[in-house]
Amino acid sequence: MIAIIDYDAGNLKSVEKALAYLGEESVITRDFHTIEQADKVILPGVGSFGVAMDNLKRYELDKVIHEVCERKVPFLGICLGLQLMFEGSEESEGVEGLGLLEGKIVRIPDTYGLKIPHIGWNSLHLQNNGRLFQNVPMDAYVYFVHSYYLQAKHEEIVKATTEYGVTIHASVEQDNIFACQFHPEKSSSVGLKILKNFASLQGGVK
Repeated sequence: MIAIIDYDAGNLKSVEKALAYLGEESVITRDFHTIEQADKVILPGVGSFGVAMDNLKRYELDKVIHEVCERKVPFLGICLGLQLMFEGSEESEGVEGLGLLEGKIVRIPDTYGLKIPHIGWNSLHLQNNGRLFQNVPMDAYVYFVHSYYLQAKHEEIVKATTEYGVTIHASVEQDNIFACQFHPEKSSSVGLKILKNFASLQGGVK
């Protein structure tokens, strides 16, 4: 069973529907016991970094997230969920993120004449043999909606990048922790394949 964390800041139903289409059992929840018992956990997210972190802390979900990650349960952050997994964001200065991974979240510069937020389909450059991207073709297109992006501290955890005036670290993986800046649940067959790859992971990933 896959737990989809409910903290009032996510496109939860679209993730649930995509998993159901794949035949995967999932539940939208903020119940500690349910999350702790899940085989895998997904942290979706849309909206503001600061508000989202306030909600996670208000429901004390930051604690259960750290617990399941420490137990090597496969964990996937999507869009804002990716950003929350790092130390902080320029969007909400002074607000601490979950700190699961090292890197910084910065605003996409508007010096290139590009529209901000970045909304639409962009191709992925795959690298470093990401497990989410098994049997996903190079330059596959996925759907983005964001104004801020990740600059990971360690290049080896970056499994996919995209270009939008700057190089965006679009997906990362470290041990049992995975994250995508794009929305796999809105990315047609490519996104479904990525979610299926996540759902197929074995627990206790080393």
